[in-house]
Amino acid sequence: MTPSKARKWYDIRWYSDEETKEDRKLIVRLDLLIVPYAVLSYWVKYLDQANLNNAYVAGLKEDLGFYGNELVQLQTFYIVGAVVGQLPFMFLFTYVPMYYLIPGMDVAWGIFTLLQFRTTSFAELAAYRFLVGLFEAAFFPAMHYVFGSWYRGDEIARRGGIFYIGLSLGTLTAGLIQSAASATLEGVHGLAGWRWMYIICAVITIPVGLLGYLVLPGTPDQPNRKVLRQQDVELAIARLHRSGHVSHERFQWRTVRKVLLTWHFWTILLMDILFWNAGIHSTTGTFLLWIKSLGRYSSSRVNQLGTIAPALGIFYTLAVCFASDLLIGPAWAITVASVWNAIGLVILVIWDVPDPALWFAFSTIYASVALSSVLHGWVNTQLRSSPAARSFTLVLINTVSQSTTIWTPLLTFKTVEAPRFPKGFAFCLATAVLLIVVVHGLNSYLKRAE
Repeated sequence: MTPSKARKWYDIRWYSDEETKEDRKLIVRLDLLIVPYAVLSYWVKYLDQANLNNAYVAGLKEDLGFYGNELVQLQTFYIVGAVVGQLPFMFLFTYVPMYYLIPGMDVAWGIFTLLQFRTTSFAELAAYRFLVGLFEAAFFPAMHYVFGSWYRGDEIARRGGIFYIGLSLGTLTAGLIQSAASATLEGVHGLAGWRWMYIICAVITIPVGLLGYLVLPGTPDQPNRKVLRQQDVELAIARLHRSGHVSHERFQWRTVRKVLLTWHFWTILLMDILFWNAGIHSTTGTFLLWIKSLGRYSSSRVNQLGTIAPALGIFYTLAVCFASDLLIGPAWAITVASVWNAIGLVILVIWDVPDPALWFAFSTIYASVALSSVLHGWVNTQLRSSPAARSFTLVLINTVSQSTTIWTPLLTFKTVEAPRFPKGFAFCLATAVLLIVVVHGLNSYLKRAE
């Protein structure tokens, strides 16, 4: 790829200078096919993942008699399912068309989201959470594999950033749905408001999954012919080849040996582990549990107020991802997000501060996940010469990193320690600082290698 001429920081463009008219038409077509569906699907993924925390503070805890660490244990069952479910996808990405694979997972997790409305015990709910996690497992690396199959390294982060606002939108919407369900559907047809939330979430999820089969373009080697012409595919392959991307390669077991014998891979893995653990306070319900502990608000109002943090997360995600592609690059974008996360965590570690300071601290927590698309887009770019290595690495680092969050919340975010979580906030702060160190170590190595 020919470097673009240096521009002023305010001269922001969607395309690079060397794109032809045909290239730009293709990019627009891909953007319209991939990005809106990615946002929708990630939205319903986090709608279905986050609804447990909202249901817990809206009556599930009392209805099912949960007064110990059941919440964090149910969160762990989800993660176990997500880790186990990812393992086959290390090689399936290069064999099964993505426009079948991703929508199929969407529909399956929608079905098990629906079944949660009928739960009557911890064991039943734990089984459903495991199965939701199992089918949601590969969605995130799968979408990044699709992004890396069509876009260059300097194009991925901002598309990934728009995609990633689905996380914040899902968490935010889950709170609003639960608030509305608690306020208007409590007792309708004999069902509690939190049970209605699971029904509503499933009704949203399943059609989104079916839509993916019709709009997702797949990958250049396995394109969806319903939405792309052969000349579109050939043009996409040509523009990627100009910047060193390889578009077709099947996974083989020798790929595993090749990847695992490079220290570069282990640095990426460490970076991803730190990323996942620096943000576990955003998924363990800390903000909602603190608001509920204040004793000032109804269940409906607690869920409404809990949307503040994910709403700010939308801004954080877009700012960090666009800055990465267009201004400061991935290493510094990750640094900015991690520093903002760390500032909030310092306040939460101190804890004995006025309430406005705690409101501010909790408002920073989604900075911890805002950098995700930058980090994984960076990995995509580093492995652009091998689709098989890219597939294996994206899934493996996600699997191993997420597997660490099976046990770290159990140790550091015990529900009985809410809302203070003295070990949890300190742990997240330490990993956020270490993440900055590792990122700049990797960035220095890559600059020397170039």
